[in-house]
Amino acid sequence: MTNLSFPPVPGITGLVLTRDGQRLLGRCLASLSFCDTLLVVDSGSTDATLDIAESFNAEILFRSWDGFDRQFAFAQEKIRSRWFFILDQDEICPPALGGKIAAAVAEADALADTPADTPVAFSVNRRSWYFDRFLRHGGWYPDPILRVFRTGFVEFFQDAHIHYRPLGSRQHIGGAEIIHYPYTGFDHQLAKINLYAQQGAADLKARGKAGGILRGLGHGCGRFIRIYLLKRGFLDGRAGFLAAAHGAFYAFLKYVRVLEASWGAPFDRE
Repeated sequence: MTNLSFPPVPGITGLVLTRDGQRLLGRCLASLSFCDTLLVVDSGSTDATLDIAESFNAEILFRSWDGFDRQFAFAQEKIRSRWFFILDQDEICPPALGGKIAAAVAEADALADTPADTPVAFSVNRRSWYFDRFLRHGGWYPDPILRVFRTGFVEFFQDAHIHYRPLGSRQHIGGAEIIHYPYTGFDHQLAKINLYAQQGAADLKARGKAGGILRGLGHGCGRFIRIYLLKRGFLDGRAGFLAAAHGAFYAFLKYVRVLEASWGAPFDRE
């Protein structure tokens, strides 16, 4: 169990990490009306993000960005409620899901002093809009993800992606799902691919894994086949093809970037 300097009080905190999230933050925070408090941890927004957070009476903390894991660990130390629910700044929690989360937390609290396997974490489903529709295939759906945690009973770690490690049992909340709008367009997606590919390459290097062009091509082709054919991404039409193609490009970049090169430095060659 994570050490806390205070006994958490009953209730749920809605936790949102932000940086220049004005696009959907208003709808995101409004959808957290079932939470008792709102906590926003910002890492340097220059748009209207902070004004929007203030309009919802959210507690706002500032921390320079050095990874999801450290940002979430910092946030957990500041949470005063017994539970917290993580929602990304480009996500919306429909009322039906909020009600289910509140009910699940209340039931877990009622059993907290009885069975040893009382859940300390809950996963929920998520559906994501891509190009011109919500994707239903290709591994994009139902996309179960851990998002509800008992404060002090989860650890965070990161390789190429963020991972949550509950310190106890978990359950799934079905029947409703987070709505996700991850991209504003191809340029936005490519910027994220660039970031994730760089993180993925760093993780491969740290684990001593080999990269290279042939490995990149192999993993890229394999990822496309898995998303588009094996997981039936083709059923999502043009959006399914584009999602598979971009997924393949990410895999290719990740393995190619393990390669070392001078790129001309120190610029003494002609």
